[in-house]
Amino acid sequence: MTKAKRAIPTQGVHHITLTGAGRQITLDFWEGVLGMPFVFEQPNLDNPDENHLYFDPGDDRLITVFCDETRAPHSGNAPMVPGAVHHLAFEVSQAVSIHLPEKLKAMGIAHSGLKDRGFMTSIYFREPLGLLIELASYKFTPPRGVSYARVLFEAHRIRVAAGDTAISDVHVAEAIAALVHRDVPSLSDIESIE
Repeated sequence: MTKAKRAIPTQGVHHITLTGAGRQITLDFWEGVLGMPFVFEQPNLDNPDENHLYFDPGDDRLITVFCDETRAPHSGNAPMVPGAVHHLAFEVSQAVSIHLPEKLKAMGIAHSGLKDRGFMTSIYFREPLGLLIELASYKFTPPRGVSYARVLFEAHRIRVAAGDTAISDVHVAEAIAALVHRDVPSLSDIESIE
């Protein structure tokens, strides 16, 4: 596969917009359950019958929700059809992650329990309209100046070379070791001058 030379150079997720139920139901979940500050609202500029709520998920990006008082929450899963969003994942720290099962249980929210994904842990539950939400926590800290994506890229290469099915802690540890001092010169590499 060749990298497209005329590809559009994206610089990250700007925002994600979801179709929600009523305003209070939306506030209760996104701010009340997930703790995302409610930063502003305005009408949906393409549909004045809907309200548009904006939340900060913690990284100065935005999660926005189109609210309509005629839409009510429902039990069950959001439809899984081609092109549908399977789930949204939000980052939490490991310190928060280990307490999520008890916290969600105390809130009366059914969940998957913590799942070990090799390089991260995850817990899954549903928002009021059935969309699957994941709270994920990396199990590693990248070396200074190196992104999570770069570590995972290197871990993937190591995993493939080893013939393993999925990235594990071992692959991540090897990737970090390879990246930690990659471009830092050492006097030990230079012959001493006498």
